[in-house]
Amino acid sequence: MGPVGEMGGVLRVLLALSAPLAAAAYEQGEQIPLYANKVGPFANPSELYQYYSLPFCRPTEIEEKWLDLGEVLKGDRAHKTLYEIKYGEDVQPRPLCTVTLDADKAARFRQAIADDYYFEMMLDELPIWGYVGELETVGPTLRTTDETATGGNSSSDVALDGASRAFLFTHLDFALAHNGGRVIEANVTADPLHRTEIGAGAAAMLVEFTYSVRWSATDVPFERRLDRSSKYAMMPLSLEIHWLSIINSFVLVLLLVGFLTVILMRVLKNDFSRYTRADQLDEGEDEDESGWKLVHGDVFRFPHYGSLLCALLGTGAQLLALVVAMLCLALMNTFYPGNRGAVYSAAVVLYALTAGIAGFISAASYAHLSGSAGGGRWAFNLVLAACLYPCPFFAVFCVLNSIAIGYDSTAALPFGTILLVVLLWALVSLPLAVLGGLAGRAWAARSPFEPPCRTSKIPREVPPMPWYRQAPSQVFMAGFLPFSAIYIELHYIFASVWGHKLYTLYGVLAIASVMLVLVTAFITIALTYFQLAIEDHRWWWRSFFSGGSTGIFVFGYSLFYYFERSAMSGLMQTSFFFGYMAMMSYAAFAMLGVIGFFSAFAFVSRIYRAIKCD
Repeated sequence: MGPVGEMGGVLRVLLALSAPLAAAAYEQGEQIPLYANKVGPFANPSELYQYYSLPFCRPTEIEEKWLDLGEVLKGDRAHKTLYEIKYGEDVQPRPLCTVTLDADKAARFRQAIADDYYFEMMLDELPIWGYVGELETVGPTLRTTDETATGGNSSSDVALDGASRAFLFTHLDFALAHNGGRVIEANVTADPLHRTEIGAGAAAMLVEFTYSVRWSATDVPFERRLDRSSKYAMMPLSLEIHWLSIINSFVLVLLLVGFLTVILMRVLKNDFSRYTRADQLDEGEDEDESGWKLVHGDVFRFPHYGSLLCALLGTGAQLLALVVAMLCLALMNTFYPGNRGAVYSAAVVLYALTAGIAGFISAASYAHLSGSAGGGRWAFNLVLAACLYPCPFFAVFCVLNSIAIGYDSTAALPFGTILLVVLLWALVSLPLAVLGGLAGRAWAARSPFEPPCRTSKIPREVPPMPWYRQAPSQVFMAGFLPFSAIYIELHYIFASVWGHKLYTLYGVLAIASVMLVLVTAFITIALTYFQLAIEDHRWWWRSFFSGGSTGIFVFGYSLFYYFERSAMSGLMQTSFFFGYMAMMSYAAFAMLGVIGFFSAFAFVSRIYRAIKCD
């Protein structure tokens, strides 16, 4: 597939906001193509292979289905099959083809069955899933099964020997439902009475594959044919528990934020009263100046590595805008189950289009905070902001894509797709970042930042403090509270991204996101106040790390999920999981760090404007 066709798929996804793409109605007896998409171990959702990598019945000339960018990114590689399915016409058990399995082909089937391979087909854009075969053990149990977070059983490191028997499903029964010339429902089941044992080291054998088709009428309209997929994602009882859990967490968060606001406001009120009385003392009387007012000459001192901090602010602001835009599209039902790959396409395009935000925020922050609107290293800061996330992501991608190529997996992106994404960054994202940076620099020059307190020439020495008030303890506390507010929702997100569950509760996700922002902002403000109260003026980087530390907890949760809540294994799946989770956690760190920093910055500016600074 060429880059031009893939870009067309991107535009199609962005234009399809809420309504499914219209499909033509079928006439009685009209041929409906069935596409075989992929196969792979059920426990390893990233380890995907082409359907014909196993010796199934295959056409003489394989016809590939046109796919858009998002489908290619998610590993889809659909090819036409030999199955003849006609609208409204039942098919009695019919031969598909006969395959001669030599020792190599039999070993591939046997290993696929041992690894619990499933297949995915597509009929009129409806996904169909089934298993390649089943494994039976005789004597000592060699197959271990774990109930995974995806809701199914998967084998883990199965040892194949004479005590295990692998059976290949050779008959597929398609159960289809129709209404008014439209295909409404598609399912497939394997007939347990039609299976062939694939013995270890057996001689060449002939295997006949057969299929049957059963049609039935339904009153479900075409517009609701994907409701079944949405309902499959979560049973009614678990759905109710999900909503109750998130509402409970939201109420607790509101109470926490309310109590924190009341306490902080009372403490600040006492501080303002004390400083006001100190300002009204007559000459000759001693002024008892202590606490956060004492460091007024250092709180607005540009920190070390300030250019890196401003670049991180720009990167985090861009990712935050991306997430907000994606969430809005999700609430508009853009990512309905039938819109395959829409999430990936939208993420790539929106990341490129939001690059101007990164340039604007980083340049404006650097000019405001460093006082270098007309000079300084603003160009370097701008380039750093444009590369701070995509460059590490591309490095990780190159390693993972190389591993996928070694596995001959469809998770490896073709060269045309990689070229398209690189051109999108170079021709769209980078120029927008530069334009945003120029606009941010110009805006900062017109509206310079005036700190409420003059910065002293010599930095004040920070007094010693106990361990529980130092940076590691503060950052841990700042990340633990926001993470505790979202960890329930995080489990469902992991089960969707790294499993086979379908996530559709975007309203719950929006509530969880609001909770995360509120808790991050308020906990960062509170910890910044406590830090300044003990005369520690180094709040710049501390506030960013305090806000972003939730990303560290997200990566820690990924370790727990991998080892305790999933059955994933193997080099490819492990590298994909931890590689992309590291980048997701980095993105969460940058986004929440921006929220923490600007919340603390607004708070610090406000309290120092409210007092008299000499």
